[in-house]
Amino acid sequence: MTDVRTRTDVDVASVQRRTLGVLSTYQSLSGIAVAGAIPAGALIAAGVSGSEAAAGFAQTSGVVGAALAALPLARLTLTGGRRRALAVGVSLGALGAVVVVIAAVARSFPLVVLGCLLVGAASASNYQARYAAADLAVPERRARDLSLVVWASTIGAILGPNLLEVSGRLAVSLGLPQLSGPYVVAAACLGVSALLMVVLLRPDPYLLARRLAVQAGDASAAGSKRLRDGIAHVRQHAKARLGITSVAIGHAVMVMVMVMTPVHMRHVDVQLQLIGLVISVHVAGMYAFSPLVGMAADRFGRRVVVAAGVVILALACVLGAAAPADDVPRLGVALFLLGLGWSCTLIGGSTLLVEDVDPGDRPAVQGASDLVMNVAGAVGGIVAGLVVAASSYAVLCLVALVPVIALGGYVASSLRRLPASPPPGSSPV
Repeated sequence: MTDVRTRTDVDVASVQRRTLGVLSTYQSLSGIAVAGAIPAGALIAAGVSGSEAAAGFAQTSGVVGAALAALPLARLTLTGGRRRALAVGVSLGALGAVVVVIAAVARSFPLVVLGCLLVGAASASNYQARYAAADLAVPERRARDLSLVVWASTIGAILGPNLLEVSGRLAVSLGLPQLSGPYVVAAACLGVSALLMVVLLRPDPYLLARRLAVQAGDASAAGSKRLRDGIAHVRQHAKARLGITSVAIGHAVMVMVMVMTPVHMRHVDVQLQLIGLVISVHVAGMYAFSPLVGMAADRFGRRVVVAAGVVILALACVLGAAAPADDVPRLGVALFLLGLGWSCTLIGGSTLLVEDVDPGDRPAVQGASDLVMNVAGAVGGIVAGLVVAASSYAVLCLVALVPVIALGGYVASSLRRLPASPPPGSSPV
């Protein structure tokens, strides 16, 4: 089959560079929105309801929203391309941010949950953007290109939590509750992100990749526009199943520990700025080193990187369990490692998924993967709230070790049973 790099009708390398630039800007803006909303949403929910368990449920609703949006966004990709799907996802997120602001004013917990649910659609859109980076990527750079878009979230994601105080003052100046400030910022950033997708993501990377592959004689690239066909496709692909499992468990463990850390620190009246700092360090772990993670996945193998993520996640859980609520440095280290372990499982697992299914079925399988990931995260968030309400944050961290150990066993078994990935050289779609 002809590599699309040799075709003369389209400069694929130029289109890919432009696509990565647009997606990176998009991820930076949406990173400000989503990362800033994470700690604020938990605190708003706890404040209006008077229950710590409600903090976990509010953030869980965001994960549920991402899960509910995953397959519809995949369907939009199959029928209309990445541009339409990504724009719709962040537009729903902007609407959700407005709803949370209204909920904070009205002190309505149901509205908080509804708003967080809609903001979750923006998270789903952000996750699917990483696959858009791989649509036109050549095989030997696929993990790196995917990781570059993940890395682009670093700027916004670090700024977001640190804008708690600044955005809070903005909200107060507008006559709104202080904690609604991050959602005011989120609504603006997500609105701009939607506009960016509509105007600048041209040509659509998925539609172009599919057209070039069909022209090159790859009949599988045409695929099916039925989601269920793509999802069924993964049953025959062991590495894809490992990829989905790695992404899902890594995400669930990250959500379990991360979502209750602000509440844990507020038990001893840690300042909002310090809580924001810890979350920023966590987000830096998630995104800042993702290009190195991607290069490691290209160099040493996807499953080796997932295995490294398992070890790092386990260490993060142990350190978190031993850290007092007011020990900001130790919690910062634990949360940084939690983010880095998540990065390894996400990038390694996502690249396995991209490579082990037929090109035309990838959007459906990717949507299914994000659905499973966010359902796992939702369950993790619910468990986190209940465990902390019934016991403690330390116990929660130890509970999170259980799925990490299970994933380690699965990866070790895979490394023994399955052959290494084939060398680069196939079509990049």
